Amino acid sequence: MCRMFGLHAGSESVRATFWLLDAPDSLADQSKREPDGAGIGTFDAEGNPHVAKQPLAAWEDHAFAREARVLKSTTFLAHVRYASTGAHTLVNTHPFEQDGRLFAHNGAFSGLAVLDRRLAEYGVGDLVLGQTDSERLFALITAEIRRSDGDVGKGVVEAVTWVAARLPVLSLNFILTTATDLWAVRYPDSHQLYLLRRPPANPDGEDPLDARSPRIRAHSRDLSRSGHVLVATEPMDGNPGWNALDPGAFVHVGPDLEVEFTFPFPEAPARRLTLSELSPSAAASQIS
Repeated sequence: MCRMFGLHAGSESVRATFWLLDAPDSLADQSKREPDGAGIGTFDAEGNPHVAKQPLAAWEDHAFAREARVLKSTTFLAHVRYASTGAHTLVNTHPFEQDGRLFAHNGAFSGLAVLDRRLAEYGVGDLVLGQTDSERLFALITAEIRRSDGDVGKGVVEAVTWVAARLPVLSLNFILTTATDLWAVRYPDSHQLYLLRRPPANPDGEDPLDARSPRIRAHSRDLSRSGHVLVATEPMDGNPGWNALDPGAFVHVGPDLEVEFTFPFPEAPARRLTLSELSPSAAASQIS
């Protein structure tokens, strides 16, 4: 299954070092789990997005590893891909960037021809550079945000509600970031998504962030001095504060790190997509 990790550090940029697929087990085992690409999205001091990604397992690309070592941003978005739709190419690798926002998705849905017609109606088909369902979902969200005069929350609700009503859905879990805000969706209940609010450790900064899972690790000494919010597909450490989001949750984390939870989506998709309806490789990509 794909892995996502989002971090909001508040109003000031902090440094964080990422290792992707840096686990204690063998690289061979890791590459069998998420072999199809890895990427990290950040924002510079002017709020412009930057994405470093490769369509390979992260451990195979030394240049990518060097880029990921020292990053500075107010928000971070990391993704390790296990492909369900689309070739193993750079344009199909997460995170995606549109209108200055970054997006990563964990899940699957079908009916892409129907969605393509909707994107054409909105005149945003050119936003889709690859073949993934994920990038198409992002394009629909972007279109709805434009139609909502830049209101990200309204755009997300419109897009997810439209997909839930018209397309077969397994999971629409995703994280969307700007330089100042982070949004996350868990919908419906097929895959988990977790959130952790981490307050400042202590004034001396002796407890740096060191969040790790078997797939993604993030380390930041800067974050020992300030609070931050983490969102991930699985708990990144043994902190008891990790909480699974309820199905249907829509989370917004603002510049002040206030966390808002709403439940604006239908209780369930009109048509649930099952693993048996996916190709063997796509079904494998949706299993933990």
